[in-house]
Amino acid sequence: MNIRNNIDTVTENIKRACESSGRSDDSVKLITVSKTKPLSDIYEASQAGITDFGENYVQEILEKYPLMPEGTRIHMIGHLQTNKVKKVIDKVCMIHSVDSVRLAEVISRETQKRGITMDILLEVNIADEPSKYGFAPQELIPSAILMLGFPKLRIKGLMTSAPITDDGEKNRIYFRRMSGLLSELRTAMSKTGIPLAELPSELSMGMTDDYEAAVMEGSTMVRVGTAIFGAREYNK
Repeated sequence: MNIRNNIDTVTENIKRACESSGRSDDSVKLITVSKTKPLSDIYEASQAGITDFGENYVQEILEKYPLMPEGTRIHMIGHLQTNKVKKVIDKVCMIHSVDSVRLAEVISRETQKRGITMDILLEVNIADEPSKYGFAPQELIPSAILMLGFPKLRIKGLMTSAPITDDGEKNRIYFRRMSGLLSELRTAMSKTGIPLAELPSELSMGMTDDYEAAVMEGSTMVRVGTAIFGAREYNK
């Protein structure tokens, strides 16, 4: 397995999807999902130009953080329990998986303690899958408006994990719904007086099996692991 070649392939696929949808290829950030992967893989990816890594597990972030390559950033993309927020709040650049008002409240409290501001994405369970976390679409906007009152939080956009599929095109319907939800959220937040430049604009959606379809429907962040590092081993 050649990580650099895999990164080149994914990057080229993103570029092609951007061109097909009339977008600039620098409008999509590749977040390389490094959960369960060793630091050697992360360093190899970093040497190939990757700066942003996605991690799912708090303990793994704590182990990797002090050893990460200089200039890289960790994104928290997995489910985050409220009692573990304080452990990672100063180690990640963004939390993609804010799935409740309660979690946002705890993040706000911890950022205030440390005098930092945290960028967050609101996770949406767009396909209404019982096994997944996230706001129901109808809960999203009232919940987001409530969060605007929480200090030291910046709502940067939305995140979702579409259903597992062997054909990424099947998930375009969900990605299209997410783009629509982001537009609705921007409209609702603009009515509160938030300046245009500060309205949420990020869509974190698309993984190894469907990232090209996600880009075609407006994704600004794709979270790709297997296509770069190979299949994960969970029995280590």
